[in-house]
Amino acid sequence: MRKYIVSIVGRPNVGKSTLFNRLCKKRSAIVDFEPGVTRDRKYEDVDWNGKVFKIVDTGGIVFDSKESMDKMIKHQAILAIEESDLILFLVDCKTGTTDIDMQIARILYPHRDKVMLVANKADNEKDELEVYDFLQLGFGDAFPIAANAGRNTGKFLDEIISLIPETADDVEEDTSHITRLAIVGRPNVGKSSIINRLIGKEKLIVTDIPGTTRDTIDTQFRYEGRDYILVDTAGLRKKTRVNYGVEYFSTMRTIDAIDRADIAVIVLAADENVAEQDLKIAAYAKRKMKEVIIVFNKWDLPKKDNSSTGKFITMLHEEMPFLQYAPVLFVSAKTGQRVAKLMETVELVVEESNKRIGTSDLNKFMESVIGHRPPTHPSGKHVRIYYITQAAVNPPTFVFFCNQPSLITENYRKYIHNQLREMFSFTGATLRLIFKGRSKDDKDISV
Repeated sequence: MRKYIVSIVGRPNVGKSTLFNRLCKKRSAIVDFEPGVTRDRKYEDVDWNGKVFKIVDTGGIVFDSKESMDKMIKHQAILAIEESDLILFLVDCKTGTTDIDMQIARILYPHRDKVMLVANKADNEKDELEVYDFLQLGFGDAFPIAANAGRNTGKFLDEIISLIPETADDVEEDTSHITRLAIVGRPNVGKSSIINRLIGKEKLIVTDIPGTTRDTIDTQFRYEGRDYILVDTAGLRKKTRVNYGVEYFSTMRTIDAIDRADIAVIVLAADENVAEQDLKIAAYAKRKMKEVIIVFNKWDLPKKDNSSTGKFITMLHEEMPFLQYAPVLFVSAKTGQRVAKLMETVELVVEESNKRIGTSDLNKFMESVIGHRPPTHPSGKHVRIYYITQAAVNPPTFVFFCNQPSLITENYRKYIHNQLREMFSFTGATLRLIFKGRSKDDKDISV
């Protein structure tokens, strides 16, 4: 059975994300004094006294707005209301009941059996006297808390737990074995559109506005009988253009998404040149030893001929020579062209990343490599590689035992790396090479 779902809804700037962070005990949602920071729904698990439930943060609901973004935020909040087992209707104790609160109450009233009214910013007993003003909303007494300081949140969690049926799944789902895909790239290249195509529903907000996605949004889905987690991320921008505040923390979430992922799907726009920021994203993913897939989205836009894909791949390899091993796809999230091919490629990369090569095969390979081109050092010192073994998978990790790691030059390490790929493929997988010396004083070299 799925986890009990608890959603936080309310008008902008009443402290929904602060409460969300307080309950899940991490700074998962972006919190800022600018109203309207939270846009998509965001999910985290809350564990309290042995019971686990899923908390959902939503964007602030506004009415009578001509802004398309506000309408989509409202739509996302309504989706959360419909999928929730319990709705936390959050209001501001300092401000009292507002017209927007009354309008939200009218939306929630048909679901009143699963609504819990919560008055935030009740910093002291004097503030708690103001909660009676919220009786006019029609949901009974409001539960007073101060999410920022943590006041009454323990009792508040006890109250939530008391409402969760005993039949709810209290065992935390283990997702450590599920492959995570970080969908990364500059703003407005179509990351959210690709995810929506993959999962087949409009779970994420998609607009033509660069930077629409600010928080990372984890989406679990199943493909060909296997579970995956998609992470949609905020578009990375040049640091000079990132102001301290909301966009700064969005960039940190994107970096975190790459760190947490198994595979980085780097999305480029086919109608734009590869930018410096694209290179930085790719280099960061490579440096963090993530498997990589390159996706040119908006393939419906450029004029093409029979040699177009070849020209794009040649250009890409000139710009990103360090990712020549990565599969390259040409898709259109708008039309759906070849988007399904992405998951076929993901399956291939997962298989390649978990591939093991026997020690005997590796040492035959090494004998051939050394026989063709033995290692040398400018100092004239004798260089020897004794044997090689595969120490790990995901990413494939190879340990080379040698007389002195520092004698293996960078060019020779690249040569071995390229020969490994030529012999054993490892499509899309990032290879880690470790050169280990005989002496304890020798410093291992890892590349």
